[in-house]
Amino acid sequence: MKYNDTTIFTGDGQQVQAQAPVIVSASRATDIPAFYTRWFFDRLQKGYVRWRNPFSGRDSYVSFSNTRFIVFWSKNPAPLIPYLPILRDKGIGCYIQFTLNDYELESLEPGVSPLQQRIETFKRLVDMLGVGSVIWRFDPLVLTEKIDIENLIEKVTRIGDELKGYTEKLVFSFADIAGYKKVGRNLSQAGVNYREWEQASMLEFAARLSDINLKRWGHTLATCAETIDLSEYGIKHNRCIDPDLIALLSPDDAILQNFLYGATSDPGQRKACGCILSKDIGAYNTCPHCCLYCYANTSSTSAMANYRTHRSKRFSDSILLLVR
Repeated sequence: MKYNDTTIFTGDGQQVQAQAPVIVSASRATDIPAFYTRWFFDRLQKGYVRWRNPFSGRDSYVSFSNTRFIVFWSKNPAPLIPYLPILRDKGIGCYIQFTLNDYELESLEPGVSPLQQRIETFKRLVDMLGVGSVIWRFDPLVLTEKIDIENLIEKVTRIGDELKGYTEKLVFSFADIAGYKKVGRNLSQAGVNYREWEQASMLEFAARLSDINLKRWGHTLATCAETIDLSEYGIKHNRCIDPDLIALLSPDDAILQNFLYGATSDPGQRKACGCILSKDIGAYNTCPHCCLYCYANTSSTSAMANYRTHRSKRFSDSILLLVR
């Protein structure tokens, strides 16, 4: 099943063709909830966004006319909280992929709020949306000369204990720094001596995490876009845009349920990705978190330049206004 097309009128009166997805991803490419919530809900009210293809540089339009569900991705979705009733009033469901890491001591996430504050945000969102609607991600797992498997297990365990009763799932991935030259460059420039994951270290981490999970939490464990088979440890391959979860959270939405019945995998994602088709409306080089391992920013300089430009024209129809 593909996106439907529709005709819209832009703010300057042009009549254009637009994609009209049923499921919107907001967003793998940037942190819309943390930095662009006000912009997003303004665009939702106006009915469309302009989206720039990161590979071709061409702009196209995305209409919200058929949108029934939104998957939010964030490291700090606190700004979403006052806006969530708007989705309910519009009959649009949602869940949140909440990346809740602990790299405070290592300063790998310089723009992210303090960990305890993020944990409290997680709990508050669960109180509003319900258990299952906020998914805990520790993503990615980074190895450096200062962070080994023992450190990572300690970090994950600390957060997992805090979230007990507030989540049913933990999604994680192993940092693939060799696959993104800009990530290796940014880490090296910051003086971070990183290490790549190998199969043996992945298996060791999986075994230890599985043991802790069995003893303490009883979560579903899943990897994001990883090819390694960890099923012997009870760890699944995740579907971050998950038709089963969406169906569970929107049981009375017949239009959405019909879409999910015929939904196909998203051809725009990596081969190991299990997500179904959605439309991501974010833009690379726009996230001020400036995490040192981030694949979505070429550099913190370009990300901050784009963000400042957006702030000066925050009700534009697009996030990305300055440079690619």
